[in-house]
Amino acid sequence: MLYLSSLLQTTPIYQAAADRLSAALASQQIPYRFLTGTKDIWLRDFMPVQIRDGTFVSFRYDPGYLQDTPELKTGYEKDIAPQLSLSATYSSINLDGGNVVFSPSRERVVISDRVLGENPAYAPQELVKALEEQLMAQVILIPSLPSDMTGHADGMVRFVDENTVVGNRVPSKHGLEQRIKRALHTYHIEVIDFPYFSSPKDSAVGCYLNFLETDTCIFLPVFDVAMDEEAVVQAQDIFSKPVVPVCINEIAKQGGVLNCISWGMP
Repeated sequence: MLYLSSLLQTTPIYQAAADRLSAALASQQIPYRFLTGTKDIWLRDFMPVQIRDGTFVSFRYDPGYLQDTPELKTGYEKDIAPQLSLSATYSSINLDGGNVVFSPSRERVVISDRVLGENPAYAPQELVKALEEQLMAQVILIPSLPSDMTGHADGMVRFVDENTVVGNRVPSKHGLEQRIKRALHTYHIEVIDFPYFSSPKDSAVGCYLNFLETDTCIFLPVFDVAMDEEAVVQAQDIFSKPVVPVCINEIAKQGGVLNCISWGMP
C-alpha cells in the first residue's frame, strides 16, 4: 500500500499534480491511500523506515530547517500511528526519512552528512555506529551543501543495484556531485550521471532522480521541459521496470518531488 498526505487533495496549489499522480498510480494498479493529520505533504520525512528484517524504525523528526515553523512538524507516534496497524521501534536519533536511501537489499544505506549537524550530542563515529545498528545496514555518508535546505540524500542519489547509483548530472567537474562520487567510489559504488537541471532556491524542479519506485514500476517526475524526454529514455535504459512519467511541477516548486511525498508499507 502506498500512502500520500490528504493535503495533496485539499490544498489548491497541489490538486492538479495530485490528480495526475493518482491517475498514473491507477493506470499501474498501484493501491494508495491518503493519510489525514499530516502537517505538511512530505510523508517520507516523518514516517518510519523499513529495515532489512522487515521491521520499522521511527526516528525523531526535528529538522533544523523547521525550527522557525514548528507547526509543520508532524509527530508520527501522535499524529499518524493511530491510523495504521504498524509496530515500530522509536529512536532518539534525529533523522529525516528523505535522508535515508537504501540499496535494494537494504544492506547498505546512503545518508548525507547533514545528519551529523542534526545530532550534535554524538561524535561522528558514534553516530554512524548507532545508525548502523538501528538500520541494520552499512552507512555510507555523502557530503551535502550547506545552502541546500534539507540536505536529503534522496535528492542526490538513488540505487540501481547494490553497487550502482544514479546521481545528478551537472556541468561542474569540481562541485558537490564530484565529491559525492569520490565518497561512493570509496565503497566501490559506481555513479551513473542522470539528467538534472537547477532551479530557484528551495525548488526541486529539475530533480528527476527523486522518483517513486514501487515493486513493479518507476514513477518518474517530469517538468514540462525538453529534458523530460532524455530523462524518460535514460530511465528506461537503466531500470528493468516500466517507467511512468508524471508531471509534478506544482509540488516540485515547493521543494520536493515524488519520493518526498510518498511512503509505502507492505
